[in-house]
Amino acid sequence: MFRVRLPLLMLLMSLSATISLPGCRPTGAFARRTGDAPEYAPEIPAASSRPARVSGRENPLAATAWEQSEDAVSGGIVAAGPPATAALPASQPILRQATLESKDSRPASATSPFQLAGFATNAGTEPAGSGPVTAGTEQTEPSQEPAESSEPALSLQTTPTETAPAPQPEPLNLDNVITSVYRSYPMLLAALQNRNLAFGQQVGASGAFDTKLKGASENGALGFYQTYRQSIGLVQPTYWGGEVFGGYRIGRGDYQPWYQERQTNDGGEFKAGVQVPLARNRNIDDRRAELWKAGLERQLAEPDIQAQLISAVQDGSYAWWDWVAAGEYHRIAVRILALAEERTSRIKSQVDVGFLDPPELTDNLRLVAIRQAKVADTRRKLQQTAAKLSIFLRDESGNPVLPREDQLPGFPAVPGIDTFSIEVDTQRALERRPELRMLDLLSRQIRIDLSNASNQLQPELNAVLWGSQDVGERTSKKGDKSPLEAEASVFLDVPVERRKARGKITESQAKLAQLAAKRRLTADKITVDVQMAWAAIVSAYEQVSETQAALKFAEELAERERQNLEAGASDLLKVTLREQYAVESAEKQIDALKLFHEALADYRAAIAQDQLNQQAAP
Repeated sequence: MFRVRLPLLMLLMSLSATISLPGCRPTGAFARRTGDAPEYAPEIPAASSRPARVSGRENPLAATAWEQSEDAVSGGIVAAGPPATAALPASQPILRQATLESKDSRPASATSPFQLAGFATNAGTEPAGSGPVTAGTEQTEPSQEPAESSEPALSLQTTPTETAPAPQPEPLNLDNVITSVYRSYPMLLAALQNRNLAFGQQVGASGAFDTKLKGASENGALGFYQTYRQSIGLVQPTYWGGEVFGGYRIGRGDYQPWYQERQTNDGGEFKAGVQVPLARNRNIDDRRAELWKAGLERQLAEPDIQAQLISAVQDGSYAWWDWVAAGEYHRIAVRILALAEERTSRIKSQVDVGFLDPPELTDNLRLVAIRQAKVADTRRKLQQTAAKLSIFLRDESGNPVLPREDQLPGFPAVPGIDTFSIEVDTQRALERRPELRMLDLLSRQIRIDLSNASNQLQPELNAVLWGSQDVGERTSKKGDKSPLEAEASVFLDVPVERRKARGKITESQAKLAQLAAKRRLTADKITVDVQMAWAAIVSAYEQVSETQAALKFAEELAERERQNLEAGASDLLKVTLREQYAVESAEKQIDALKLFHEALADYRAAIAQDQLNQQAAP
């Protein structure tokens, strides 16, 4: 009896030793197929001729189930774990891009793939096609034999559908936003109306030179002297300060002896003349001053429009990069959640078979809940930044366009900064910036006021020359109305103190001094703006480089910690910390990229690259 039970006892002791050996915790590795997510194929260790690796050496007592795993997962990579019959149900969500991609597989347009341990986030759109397979164990060849399992294992192979996939929308880019701002941004359209406003003011100022039609009908039907006078005439102000006038009048009735000149011959009287300034109003007067200032006001509309354009493009660029960064944050949150959810299934299987304690599962469920909350928060920020971007992104009709998540392009490649020339760009900014042009035009307007005030100091000395001729039957017995009459006159009018003119001169000179000081300060600020934007570009460029290196190190540590967890040399807490460090490193790189591109937007605004008459290339 003792001889019969001895082999059974030795077999039980061997199995017990196999399970209790350190490093023989069930491990799992995942494989990535085209567009598919990784899935674990956990299996319980079983006796096998293939040795297992534990802490870098072969363990002859540790058993694996390579044959069963190869049958269960065609073309996948698996390691020791629960039996193939405990495969995950088909309803388990498939994770996207849940493997760490190498740098060589990232798109050329992306500056850096935001790769965390066990997952990757591209700066641009996610590339289609089969990706690299990464795991803690070697890759196995697909098995041609069916799995000996009570239920079918989950296949990672993508099942083709009957219907053709819907075409993916093209990703947006910053050019779309800038073009939309040029075409239909409401504040820019409102600024364009300043042209019409200034034109209306100029037309109104030119109304001072309109031809004036004058007429009168003066009738004295009652009294001893009954008189009837009718007159009509034209007055045309001239651009040289005088005026030309002409008209016709007729007088009927009995006139007082002292008003005999009001009477005309039967055919009436024609009269014409001219007034010429000899001192004041010869070179400038109130009418010409207002017209010239209105013309400068029309020119002032252009720098105001350009200032609005520069501000709109800068704000639109900020909104664009906020949206792109929010999309990258959301992608990282989604994929780090996928890692925790994938571990939940594996840990649950190990808890069910007694390999792990239930608190391990509880801790991972806590981590899943935290990361789900993070996904909800990043989704909110993504939707909010998209709504903000729609203010600048508009269609042909000017209606806001809400960008979709599948139109996120990611961050473009970081250009080199060796092509920038700070000296040339500073000089270009001083020539292009609308602030200096506005101050120059305002200064010219003040100079017009100063010239007009100096004009008021001169005496008003006008020469008037006119002639008249009566026609028709003469009404006077003396015939004094028939001959041609002409008269030349000079009129003088001048205030003695001339305080109004002196006060206006003092006011204009003070305004010119103010504008000169403001222009000097504005020029200095423009130079500082260019220098600050350049400093921000250089700093952000260095931050992008350093955060990219930090991200690489964090990814390596996280991946190594995951491999240690698979080999039983680590725990969930360490893996979570490493993944969190990788997430923080990826977010810091996003911050650095966002800061770099915002610095480029600031530099674009500082050098006034945007011109309305010719759209500048971004």
